[in-house]
Amino acid sequence: MRQINFVIIFVICLALMLFGIENTESAPIRFAEGVQFQAPLSIELILAMGVGAVFAWVFSVWSQLQRMVETRKELRVRETRIQELEEDVARYKAEIQEQQRLLPAAPADDAKEAEATEVFVQ
Repeated sequence: MRQINFVIIFVICLALMLFGIENTESAPIRFAEGVQFQAPLSIELILAMGVGAVFAWVFSVWSQLQRMVETRKELRVRETRIQELEEDVARYKAEIQEQQRLLPAAPADDAKEAEATEVFVQ
C-alpha cells in the first residue's frame, strides 16, 4: 500500500511541476471586493491543492475522532453487558449449589452392590 501511495504522490508532484513549468503567466486572485493580487497560475494551483489537502486531513482526523468515540461507547456497553452476565453466572452457580444442598442424599444403589459382591464370589 505504501508503494501505491508513493506512486500516486510522485505522479501528482510530477504533474504539478510540469504544469508549473508550462504556466508561468500571472493570473489575478480575488478574495473579496477590492482585495486582489497577481500570482503565477502554477503557484495558485499549488496553493489551492495545499488548502484542499489540509481540508482533507482535517476531515480525516475528525472522522477518526468520531469513530474512536463511537468505539469507546460500544466498549463501555459491552463491558457493562459482560459484567451483568458474569453476575448472572455467579448467581446461578450459587442457586445450583443451594439446590444441591437441599436435595436428599441418594440411597446407595443396591443393584450395584449386589453385582460387586457377585463378581468377588465367582
